[in-house]
Amino acid sequence: MTSLYVLAGGRVADANGTRDADVALSPEEGRIVAVGDDADDAADDADDAETVDVSGKVVAPGLVDAHVHLMMDGRPDVTTANAESRELLSYRAAANLRANVEAGVTAVRDLGAPGTLALDAGTAVETGVLDGPRVVACGENVVMTGGHGHRFGREADGADEVRKAVREQLKHGAEVVKCMATGGVLTEGAQTGAPELTPEELETLVETASAKNVPTAAHAHGQRGIQNAVRAGITSVEHATFMDRETAELLAEEGTYWVPTASALEGIVENGVEGGIPEEAVEKAEDARERFERAWEHALDAGVTVAMGTDAGTPFNFHGENALREMELMCEYGMSPEAALEAATVTGAELLGLDDAGLVEPGYRADVVVLDADPTEDTSAWRESEAVFVAGERIV
Repeated sequence: MTSLYVLAGGRVADANGTRDADVALSPEEGRIVAVGDDADDAADDADDAETVDVSGKVVAPGLVDAHVHLMMDGRPDVTTANAESRELLSYRAAANLRANVEAGVTAVRDLGAPGTLALDAGTAVETGVLDGPRVVACGENVVMTGGHGHRFGREADGADEVRKAVREQLKHGAEVVKCMATGGVLTEGAQTGAPELTPEELETLVETASAKNVPTAAHAHGQRGIQNAVRAGITSVEHATFMDRETAELLAEEGTYWVPTASALEGIVENGVEGGIPEEAVEKAEDARERFERAWEHALDAGVTVAMGTDAGTPFNFHGENALREMELMCEYGMSPEAALEAATVTGAELLGLDDAGLVEPGYRADVVVLDADPTEDTSAWRESEAVFVAGERIV
């Protein structure tokens, strides 16, 4: 068994910039043990070091996708999965874990699945049953009765029911608590931007999760719902499609993360009814995308903290292709490649509570990707990974 990999002759690119440096990875420790001149010394000390020639290549940290649904597969009509068994959804999650890690995504945050499916997926990866990215999962979404995502959510009405619903997720091991603050695109009859959970319910959700030091996330499209969530103390707002200037300034002031998930709207609008997506969902997505560009302008002007997330699994938003497309879209909406990389590495890791991820530095987890080009200059660098290492083990 290889005791050390030395990625030699290439450059390192992360949120700290790009520099020439060798990188030594320890599969046994699961850590980066040396970067730069110290990598040669580490190789000399190792019993069985393997040198991997990465001349002309770039070593970057694995990506962090802060919003996925592992049990969804990008099908045009997500409602057709409602009749599928929990076992089949689990097999799909296993395949999606593999697709993500092969694409260089080494950590994901699953924000909604039936029962403990996503929580169990994380355990399967952690215990070596499956290859995949680290999984931070919420369990079931907390939703109002009949609200957005109710078919695989935990319905709750009023502060007491919300408190119990949150405690159930915490009991099952949730590392984040997710709720639906507004309606959404893919639930029939839901109004995309209309508030669903009340301010009191949102405050109760945050208070209950915070008692266990667990962060929270809120699906929210409309301004009022976003503001309700931010004022309640939500850790991250997902989508925020109709965000105006005042709302963006509120997010910035409160230090709330924004996870835009541009890929979700893009997949629906690009493929439309002709692709098999329900007409109501297409109409809502088209209306939302018209306002999404302005939301980006407001967020970037206000200095809102952005973490990359894709909503992978929604129509034509396939696991394994999700992160590349999202990185490209973030740049199309005004971020630089350097800022997009930061959002998809150190900022995402910070949001997920992973203090050992996001940089190529000694002591960090050895989750790295070998690319043909520098991702701080060109987001298309993520189109193909030459190699992927997870906790020091070579996966690709």
